[in-house]
Amino acid sequence: MGNSLAIEDLHAGYGAVRVLSGIDLEAGGGETIVLLGTNGNGKSTLMKCVAGHVRPTRGRITAVVDGNKHDLIGMSPEEIVGIGIAMVPEGRRLFPRLTVEENLRLGAFRKAARAAIAKNLAYCYETFPRLAERRAQFAGSMSGGEQQMLALGRALMSAPRILLIDEPSVGLAPLLVARVIDKIAELKAALGLTVLMAEQNFKQAIRIADRGYVLVHGEIALHAASMAELQNSDMVRRLYLGVG
Repeated sequence: MGNSLAIEDLHAGYGAVRVLSGIDLEAGGGETIVLLGTNGNGKSTLMKCVAGHVRPTRGRITAVVDGNKHDLIGMSPEEIVGIGIAMVPEGRRLFPRLTVEENLRLGAFRKAARAAIAKNLAYCYETFPRLAERRAQFAGSMSGGEQQMLALGRALMSAPRILLIDEPSVGLAPLLVARVIDKIAELKAALGLTVLMAEQNFKQAIRIADRGYVLVHGEIALHAASMAELQNSDMVRRLYLGVG
């Protein structure tokens, strides 16, 4: 089973506003799963439910991490990070007036990662040489692509087993989007991560995903068991490829 994630009959919203209804989703050990959907369809809310930032009104979220099963509903974001699930939020959410290295060190919140800060920091700098060059620079003065790399690096500092990535392409030029997506694939392979990625850039996301889901108006409108099935879907062709 590896490090896996399972969402069952999930409902969530904000006050009287319902955002998600009856979500069923699985990410098996070592898989990269893409959650597709245009703005306003609930992708970020779903990611926040998994990370503990939004409490669902109904349903289950369970994770198996290093052989241990956890019920994530009711756990705090800190506890979820502590078991080995890290999130790269939409918009990066860095500390702009802290340096690159200070932002990275703040990622090592997880108790299991604290003893390996030096090792993980060295790995981040090896993986993202630009961060090493700018380790003393304020995060807020960096370009969008550099900030996205820093957000990925900060998540890696917690030595995660499951990585949640929310809209990594937002605000980036097309060339930078491709580089970020490639880097996610590289990290997943190198570290054996299970990845759940919310994204609306279909053409980039499918390059690295194993399977995919399409979220429409807070419901799973399509679960594709393969990338070929996803690409050949009439819904996907209409919504993302301008066909039909």
